[in-house]
Amino acid sequence: MGRARGGPEAALFEHHNSRLRPPLVLREIPEGQGAPVEIRRREAAAILSALPDGALAVAMDLGGEAPDSEGLAAMATGWAESGRALAFVIGGAEGLDPVVLARADQRLSLGRLTWPHMLVRGLLAEALFRAQCIRTGHPYHRAWRPG
Repeated sequence: MGRARGGPEAALFEHHNSRLRPPLVLREIPEGQGAPVEIRRREAAAILSALPDGALAVAMDLGGEAPDSEGLAAMATGWAESGRALAFVIGGAEGLDPVVLARADQRLSLGRLTWPHMLVRGLLAEALFRAQCIRTGHPYHRAWRPG
């Protein structure tokens, strides 16, 4: 949700997305207006209509699974093996409507902290790049470091 207007959040996304193979295709949807429940309803309709047919939808949600980097790499392997188009769904400031969460094939969390939705783009791109490196044996991820 929302349109990036440049700045550090957009630069973070671009930096990590440019390293992904293939890079993510970002589809921006204007944020809804009105009361919070109305915003979520309007954004849900826009999100659901933007999802490609048959896509494996991963909703970025605070209540979703919060894997470590190796766990995300394993999830990414499963997503790739599904043969389906993959779509990550990032809600706006009001979060995702329950109808979007119900449509999602999986819910993924970046941890228990709440992040601004524009920052989630960059964090997700970095996490996916790290997962890609783990899957390909690239040394970017330093698994030997203590947790």
